[in-house]
Amino acid sequence: MVEGRIVCEQLGYAGVRKVTHSGYFGPAKRRFWMDNIFCEGHEKELTHCHFDGWGVNDCEPSEAAGVICDAPVGLEPEPEVQPEYYEPKYRVHYTHKMDVRLRGGRHHKEGRVEVRINNGKWGTICSDGWGLLEANVVCRQLGLGYARDAMQTDFFGGSDIAPHLITGTECYGNETSLNDCLHHDYLRGVLSCHGSLNHVAVVICDHLAPDLVIDYYEIERTAHLEDRPMALMQCAMEENCVANEAYEIQRDDPDWRYATRRLLKFTASALNTGNIDFRPFKEKNMWEWHMCHMHYHSMEVFATFDIFDHSGVKVAQGHKASFCLEDSQCLPGIPKKYNCANFGDQGISVNCSDVYLYNLDCQWVDITEMNTGSYTLKIAINPEFKVAEMNFDNNAAICNLLYTDTYARVDNCRLVRP
Repeated sequence: MVEGRIVCEQLGYAGVRKVTHSGYFGPAKRRFWMDNIFCEGHEKELTHCHFDGWGVNDCEPSEAAGVICDAPVGLEPEPEVQPEYYEPKYRVHYTHKMDVRLRGGRHHKEGRVEVRINNGKWGTICSDGWGLLEANVVCRQLGLGYARDAMQTDFFGGSDIAPHLITGTECYGNETSLNDCLHHDYLRGVLSCHGSLNHVAVVICDHLAPDLVIDYYEIERTAHLEDRPMALMQCAMEENCVANEAYEIQRDDPDWRYATRRLLKFTASALNTGNIDFRPFKEKNMWEWHMCHMHYHSMEVFATFDIFDHSGVKVAQGHKASFCLEDSQCLPGIPKKYNCANFGDQGISVNCSDVYLYNLDCQWVDITEMNTGSYTLKIAINPEFKVAEMNFDNNAAICNLLYTDTYARVDNCRLVRP
């Protein structure tokens, strides 16, 4: 939403109504110019934000980002000229009977999702916004375990695909039935699906899945302040791990190396309590080599660190360009399998933890410009739901943060979803 607001305001609109992903407006037909964009919110143009460099990306055509902007005040569009991708207002819970089945798969645990309402005809689900949260509900409802993948494709069916019966599906992820999720209100005639009619919601289910749990006790125990000279942060600055003000100092002050940044540092530990290993979203041939840290990074966004004020406004955030996943420590009797060194395989084994210690680069939030006071700290792992898990409700920790001139205290943490 931060990046989306900057785009809309740069284009002269009043604000952002919705940000889109996964090629909501169709697959990208040209090259990607920007990847891993990170804005703090005060930028006037998207080019003032951090990103990997012009044309540097590992994006697929289906990963294109988009926005739906609010029109300028007094220039609201008339209903009849709203574009085809306009997001309908009516999204409701269906109260009638809804049957669900999978069709077209190679076995009974995969295929396109078909639904039937009140014993009527079977139809498909529009794939707009379809993801792991929705797919998990379908697999749970059918007794097929957890979603291993959620796709938007016509692979399972080709020309033998029924018309869309449901659009606008949005699930929290813990529902027991697709009927409990939100959908566009078809009783009002609201059916909105962008793109090809043959691209429908598809799931692959499995009874095996990882399940990451963040260790918030370790966050409370290790949180502390450090004032670090910028001369010791050059590697971290290359990976966009400090606030924008630091780069302005680097640009404008010839003695920038002697300036210091105040960092809230902590250890983040993720334990895999599932029944199968947690593996990176990217294939190994797509991992990125980082010269500063001298190893490959397999995930662009594995963890996010955000600080909010009492109004819920984000006032500071941590950002790590990429992550290297490995078995840092395992329960007794469990051998370590994954290691970042020497281009080794990356992942987190069952009953093992990937631990990012507080003394590692970028394991912090730059709070130099933040005023002292009471805040909320939120640390999330797998925040974009890119890797399938049994449950996402234990992937984040929300904590109280007390920040003074001389110390910081983090306490009263609890598990939430990202």
